Amino acid sequence: MYLLDKLNEKQREAASYGKGPILVVAGAGTGKTRVLTHRIAYLIETGKAMPWEILAITFTNKAANEMKERIAELIDYSIDRMWIGTFHSVCVRILRKNIGRIGYDSNFVIYDTNDQKILIKDCIKELNLDSKKYNINAIRGMISGEKNRRISPDKYISEHFGEFYKRNVGEIYALYEKKLKIANALDFDDLLLKALKILETEEEVRKLYQDRFKYILVDEYQDTNLIQYMLVKILGQKPDGGDNVFVVGDEDQSIYGWRGANINNILNFEKDFPGAKVVKLEKNYRSTNIILNAANGVIKNNCQRKGKNLYTDSKGGNLIRIFEMDNEKDEAFTVAALMRKERRENNIEYSDIAVLYRTNVQSRALEEGLMREGIPYKIVGGLKFYERKEIKDIMAYLMLVYNQKDNISFNRIVNVPRRKIGLKTIGIIEDHANETEVSKFEACYDASELNLTAAASKNISDFVSMIEMLMIKKDVMPVSEFIREVYETTGYESMLFSDDTVEGRSRVENIEEFLSAAKDFEERYEENSLEDFLAHVSLLSDVDRTDETQKNTVTLMTVHSAKGLEFDTVFITGLEDGIFPIIHQDDLNDDDLEEERRLFYVAITRAKRMLYITYANDRMRFGNHEMKIKSRFLKEIPDECIEENQPDTFAAKKIEKLEKGKHFYGKRHPFVKNSFFKGEDDIKHERPRLKSDVIRPGDKVMHKAWGIGTVVQIKGEGNSKSVLIAFENKGVKNLILEYAPIEKI
Repeated sequence: MYLLDKLNEKQREAASYGKGPILVVAGAGTGKTRVLTHRIAYLIETGKAMPWEILAITFTNKAANEMKERIAELIDYSIDRMWIGTFHSVCVRILRKNIGRIGYDSNFVIYDTNDQKILIKDCIKELNLDSKKYNINAIRGMISGEKNRRISPDKYISEHFGEFYKRNVGEIYALYEKKLKIANALDFDDLLLKALKILETEEEVRKLYQDRFKYILVDEYQDTNLIQYMLVKILGQKPDGGDNVFVVGDEDQSIYGWRGANINNILNFEKDFPGAKVVKLEKNYRSTNIILNAANGVIKNNCQRKGKNLYTDSKGGNLIRIFEMDNEKDEAFTVAALMRKERRENNIEYSDIAVLYRTNVQSRALEEGLMREGIPYKIVGGLKFYERKEIKDIMAYLMLVYNQKDNISFNRIVNVPRRKIGLKTIGIIEDHANETEVSKFEACYDASELNLTAAASKNISDFVSMIEMLMIKKDVMPVSEFIREVYETTGYESMLFSDDTVEGRSRVENIEEFLSAAKDFEERYEENSLEDFLAHVSLLSDVDRTDETQKNTVTLMTVHSAKGLEFDTVFITGLEDGIFPIIHQDDLNDDDLEEERRLFYVAITRAKRMLYITYANDRMRFGNHEMKIKSRFLKEIPDECIEENQPDTFAAKKIEKLEKGKHFYGKRHPFVKNSFFKGEDDIKHERPRLKSDVIRPGDKVMHKAWGIGTVVQIKGEGNSKSVLIAFENKGVKNLILEYAPIEKI
């Protein structure tokens, strides 16, 4: 049939299959969407089904709309009556007609995330529980998880009756469900659960939809969870045996186990639908032969797979280049240099380049490296590092401590974390500040004289005392230690740790990475006071904002965010054990390791022409230097696919340029430590380090920037020894002795 003429043999075999269940195992870049849309067009064109007799399920509304557009281009029939949508949208249509059977009105409302949080907050309050101990985000995540496991509130309470905290969480869950019912409301999990309940308990409804949908097609089947799997099974398994279920997926790209996806759904398809046909799409239309051979070499080490081997008619290709780097700074320099090389030698646009990493926190060093080189970039699936709420909150504390006239920073953090300083109190403070022409923080000193309640006045006084104590500490602590002090003293750390969700844990990691940035700043710059650090970050942020206006930008994203995308040139960074794979040797789990390997497989297959992989021997993590070893996955790439590069191939050239003054937007930063850029000649002639055994409390020293000072205290051991010095005009400074630019006088 002419409709299928442009498909290859395997694609055509899948799209034109007759009756019965079929699993299409579609490898990366093999044209699965093309097969799905042609399958639907074929069923309609050949008269096997009318448009309204087809149910096509996707995972995103974008994918559903794209599918509709493609089908409309292939056939002349109207597809308006065809059911094409996400699991949730399909279930809403079922519920609107049938939800009355389980005690709801058809005009039910759908609660989004914010609505859920408000409802949970009300439940905590009604049960007289401490809102500080019962985190709303964590409880919302728990409820969602239990619903998707089909665990009712009563069962949850029964299972955890002996655990005081979890029993109370169960009570919150029960009250939450009660309030939803009273409001005739459903949350997103309910849309699937209630639809499944109706199909399971109402035979008339079940038969109606089983008869209506002659053909059911499901995209990304490897990403289905328990409830979605059960929905497909109950709609697809006909009483007469006419199971016309067509699912497309790739077990090697199953990377969402952490959010409930079950790889066994695709692995066990033939057991769930006996007699099912399996068609494997292995011809790749995206990547070079080298890249595909590398991907095949890696993924064959997994056991949980049906097995396939990607290939292409296009032979050869560029070898994959793997770079061993000293640290994340060298990694960023190298990535930037390679981007410029690709642009220069292959005429590649920045928009054709992507940098992939395992976790969002890895973006910080890469962002700084690209910003210093003036390379425009955008972040996919998250905010740029310094724009994240938790980073901006801590920055606001630092800025208020540094400058008490900063009203914007005051507004941002005066009640973050919550310290019962409400809008009414802030309004009174603001009015007083305007009347007396002082800053809002300065107006707080008069809190006891204003028209405030005793409790509000005390809360303001406690806030002022906290900031004043931090103002004292900022002059006697290194920046990184001071930021940690702010993080802990303000209660921000406790607030984040109380949110035991993926989002909450990610915010904790972001703060720890911010501490790494501060530690890195201390080691690299002679002028490293709080003032200098704030200026440094502000400079990065300013450049960051200007790049946002450029359309031709490099894309930075996690590998999870990259699924379904493709780029001419791809950099996969941070290939070290403990980062990628993210699991450590002491908590090694076969299932987790296999999912990490699938994630690496997805990363490799995003590249069309050129693939670079980097790893570092030393990486700043959570404010500390960690020695790293290269990822075990790198050993699984066939030798004939790779070109290993020495660590100094690009980093040395970059440092050579830096030593000639080409750094920080065209000129050398005046306060960058010489040790950071030293070459061989510098190493031969550099000033000997000041040893702790030749310097004692009471000695006078000379600092290049701060002048004469007196040694107050020496503490620590080995390379971590620090020295507390009182300078005549710069206050007390705590310096790492190994890096301190001081001389005894």
